[in-house]
Amino acid sequence: MKCDYLIIGAGISGAAAAYELAQFGSVILIEAESAPGYHSTGRSAALYTPNYGGAIVRRLNQASSAFFTDPPAGFCEQPLLTPRGSLAVAAPGEEDGLDPILNLSVAGDEIEKVTAARALELAPLLRPERVAAAAYEKGVMDIDVGSLHQGYLRGFKRRGGVVICDKRVERLDRPNTHWQAVAGDTIVSGRVVVNAAGAWAGQIGEMAGAISIGLVPKRRTGIIVDAPLAMNVGAMPAIEYIGSDAYLKPDAGRIMASPGDQTPTEPQDARPEELDMAVLVDWLERETRVSVSRIAHSWAGLRSFVADETPVVGFDDTAPDFFWLAGQGGYGIMMAPALGRATADLIVSGSLPADLREGGIDENDLSPARLA
Repeated sequence: MKCDYLIIGAGISGAAAAYELAQFGSVILIEAESAPGYHSTGRSAALYTPNYGGAIVRRLNQASSAFFTDPPAGFCEQPLLTPRGSLAVAAPGEEDGLDPILNLSVAGDEIEKVTAARALELAPLLRPERVAAAAYEKGVMDIDVGSLHQGYLRGFKRRGGVVICDKRVERLDRPNTHWQAVAGDTIVSGRVVVNAAGAWAGQIGEMAGAISIGLVPKRRTGIIVDAPLAMNVGAMPAIEYIGSDAYLKPDAGRIMASPGDQTPTEPQDARPEELDMAVLVDWLERETRVSVSRIAHSWAGLRSFVADETPVVGFDDTAPDFFWLAGQGGYGIMMAPALGRATADLIVSGSLPADLREGGIDENDLSPARLA
């Protein structure tokens, strides 16, 4: 099989890039697992947080807003975003820790300081003695990750794209003008390769003889537990605590919580560690009214970072026609619309979309060359 653009990895980033690139040529999307989105895409906290991350990450998040609020006709059957809000809580003596969060407030995506009483109104499962003040961000939304991912895949197929699953790329060569990917008994050729392999992107880069971007996959754990009896948590915001990496949010009438762990690990089908879950349960019971009698569900996913925690999007300087789409960290879902368009425009025209450049993002901010 031969195409103009061969994309390795059918998670949210690969699917978004495939959807956008299919306007400009033939595209094949090859996935190692039996279904797209098996790893990080399917194990996300699924929040759109426009003020989250470093400066470039925030600009990319904000550049995705228009797609989320007004997707193309026929892309999905229900809204991609629904209101959630986010509450950063300061315990007594930690009120100054709210200042860096409040300083991220921008017009249209404001973050306001609220009293302990207001925080407890918004999130009644909090323990009053553990709340001195809080920062509330109304603009944080839940993302319908399934609809977003499937919308990209459906749109990609409508544009003539081909998805090949259950085929892990084992070898990547460029014997002539096209790259050749060998995956078991399947051989696929593409003029340009887009490396959207998530935690495995470093391995794909090695196969291609590309530069090392220093990609590090890190494990993140999550659990689902029952909410306190007779407490309606459906409208409660997501919650994080100053001085802790742990966070929680409502999930279909229950509580999803994570310790916010970032444990470096090899690319793999990650599984939660018992110690991480035990520490999380202890934190949850100390900071909230939740009493954990059982863990209804647990999982772990990999979030992959480079040194500056900014995604890597651009052509490799060493391997011809090898394009990186990696290092999205914990921001991959909310950045997918912006990075999908960025990938297509950089490959086809050599520059970023105009709105991204006007928003203060330069090609060099994303280029793998910055990490060489």
